[in-house]
Amino acid sequence: MNIRQKVFLIFTILWMIMIFSFSARPADISSEDSRNVGLLIGDIFIPRFEDWSAEEQDAFAEKVDHPVRKTAHAAEYAALGLLTAGTYIAGGTAVPENVKDKKKVNVWNSRQKTSISRGILIPWMITTAYAATDELHQLFVPGRSGQVSDVILDSAGAMAGLALLGGIRFLVRRR
Repeated sequence: MNIRQKVFLIFTILWMIMIFSFSARPADISSEDSRNVGLLIGDIFIPRFEDWSAEEQDAFAEKVDHPVRKTAHAAEYAALGLLTAGTYIAGGTAVPENVKDKKKVNVWNSRQKTSISRGILIPWMITTAYAATDELHQLFVPGRSGQVSDVILDSAGAMAGLALLGGIRFLVRRR
């Protein structure tokens, strides 16, 4: 494992800890966080939102609560998928033992590719498994529940992030 992969591993673990800490928050605190995000969205995107009554602002925040939560789920797992992929995708530093010539090492590094299974499928499976364990964890948090639909959403978010990465890698390699 090269230094870049070690850095990605550290960030992956830190991101997993962050997800775990959000999931460990009781339902009332989590709902208040979502409400605040809904109010922030109103402040940013709705002209003169601050002139609305408190009841109207709360109604708006409640209306956008579900999309905010689901978007957050998908986004946090898209990021986790990307971080996990960074741990698995070779950065061009591993060289076969039979290559002794230093000039050939640079040629090898520039051509090295990570397989789709190692670069996309394994990170997706790890991320999906983490999503499942996170939902299981929520069964033990006051007012929270574990949802299979959230595991599916998280898995789709991870796949979207990994597909974006795959598309970028494809475009970069075509140059």
